[in-house]
Amino acid sequence: MTVTLTKPDTLRIASASGSVTDRRHGLGELAQDENIHFIVGDWMSEYNMTTRGGAKVKQNQESSEFETSFMESIEPALPSIAARGIKLAVNAGASDTKKLHDVLVQSIADKGLDLKVAWIEGDEVSDLLQQAIQAGEQFTNLTTGQKLSEWEFDPIYAQCYLGAWGIVEAFNQGADIVLCGRVTDASPTIACAAYYYKWSREDFDQMAHAFVAGHFLECSTYVTGGNFSGFKSIPGSGVDIGFPIVEINDNGEFIVTMQNGKHGIVTENTCKAQLLYEIQGPLYYNPDVVAVLDEIIIKQQGHNRVHVSNVKSLKPPPTTKIGITALGGFQAEVHYFLCGLDLEEKAALLERQVRHALDESLYHTLIFRKSGSCAIDPSSQDAATVDLRIFAQSRTEIALALENFFRPCTDTIMQSYPGATFAVDARQGVAKPYYEYFVSIFPQDRMRHICHVPFSKQQITIAPPSDTVPFVYEQPSYETKAPFDLEVFGPTTRAPLGYVVHARSGDKGSDANVGFFVRHADEWEWLRTVLTISKIRSLLGKDDVGNKVFRFELPNIWGKCNISPITNPLFDSDFGLILTAVHFLLKDHLDRGVASSSTYDVLGKNVAEYLRCKYVEIPNKFLSRGRI
Repeated sequence: MTVTLTKPDTLRIASASGSVTDRRHGLGELAQDENIHFIVGDWMSEYNMTTRGGAKVKQNQESSEFETSFMESIEPALPSIAARGIKLAVNAGASDTKKLHDVLVQSIADKGLDLKVAWIEGDEVSDLLQQAIQAGEQFTNLTTGQKLSEWEFDPIYAQCYLGAWGIVEAFNQGADIVLCGRVTDASPTIACAAYYYKWSREDFDQMAHAFVAGHFLECSTYVTGGNFSGFKSIPGSGVDIGFPIVEINDNGEFIVTMQNGKHGIVTENTCKAQLLYEIQGPLYYNPDVVAVLDEIIIKQQGHNRVHVSNVKSLKPPPTTKIGITALGGFQAEVHYFLCGLDLEEKAALLERQVRHALDESLYHTLIFRKSGSCAIDPSSQDAATVDLRIFAQSRTEIALALENFFRPCTDTIMQSYPGATFAVDARQGVAKPYYEYFVSIFPQDRMRHICHVPFSKQQITIAPPSDTVPFVYEQPSYETKAPFDLEVFGPTTRAPLGYVVHARSGDKGSDANVGFFVRHADEWEWLRTVLTISKIRSLLGKDDVGNKVFRFELPNIWGKCNISPITNPLFDSDFGLILTAVHFLLKDHLDRGVASSSTYDVLGKNVAEYLRCKYVEIPNKFLSRGRI
């Protein structure tokens, strides 16, 4: 049964997707059952920006240029969207938004529905990039500091992140659905609020709040319990977590809530976790506004309702982020399994044998990585088994042909370690193309930002921002001011950091960010004092290869009051916390990023979980409160 939309006074926006692999039923359920004005969704990532762009350049007939899972999501939702007057803005066009538009319009016509569809052009900038390169302009990699002219790869595709105003114009022209190829993750949410409340392009404080609201929505259920370090406390079985909804006021302040009748939870902690995800510092950049996060207030207002306010703003930058794709070459991998005793020696023997059989000059990447460990007195053979991954990349496909890679890796098995076993499924051992990715910034005033309104035969050019402040490449990094006397907290026990500390991490290019925050007010002084840059390097262990580490704090309300959280441990329940988080940016930590990384954690999401399992000295009184 379709629920009638009653149009509440406060704008309500729901998120139906956070990635190309999100649950496809979300859009249909929200459109049918929730009392909302808009639905937003994101089917894009740095990975499919490279793969879809590369496929388009190579004219790969087996690859669609837009995200087909979006069509699987929206098809069952179209009747409800039409019947209830819900508007939709999505990132799904990838490298051919016009093609997606035509497919969707045909589907709407086949269903006999009356829905107007617009699409946004301008994110594809390969020709503009080449013009700039030929003119001698330099582009600096935001993660490595390398110049594009020094990059060993040849760019084949480039895509920029657009802002919200093309979507706003589409809604102004009467569009029900607006399709984007690559706007920023939060741009659809900003656009919905700006259109609904008729904000101007200079309403920066309002847009900064909507920007943060969009950040909460962009990963769908990450703010309602998905990817949450406190997942064990979430009500329900967790098999059907509800999608998030934001209620935005005309001043930009908003409440985070969620879909009715589902598992999941919205708390200060789930919101703090999502806020910390993928930020690069206290300044959060968007083509239309910069959100200043270091005084944000996040406060519970009821069951599954969290109020967010006090987001400051700066004028937007004259530039926006650009992702540049190059064909890196080809890659393949072989997996062996080691079991029981002497795992290090077994791995070393296999590596010597395989390297002896391979022509290492053929590969620019050749890595042997043992993952896992044998449990003490293991309860099963699986508990005693670990994976050894042999991963290779080469400029040429022939270097990874079966006779040059897979067979030399496996033909040594009869002379190898006791119990030598390789994965018999050889599909990963076959060469496949991979892409390198270079992230920089590009001037907005050179881009062709166009709102296409086919139903009224209009093409409307969207002007770039005129009042701007230059982008800051490196945001402030600092250790904590006035470190606290840790003796005040009393006796300690050596235990995993994650017993008492939440964390969330993510990727931007090859950078990994990770933010830590505590549950109780009196734990904050301990957290900020313990988590120094040197401590993070120590916890990273062998994963610290000496790259830059940036640190900053999202401060708390205690600094504005003459009340100590140590003497008043209930301060957080009396007044609410702002954030109390320590954030680290690990530069170039992910081995070139998701499209080309040789690591398992290509998206940086497990950096936080790795660091939470590392042992530190934790005050006993914190441990007595129970584990996260």
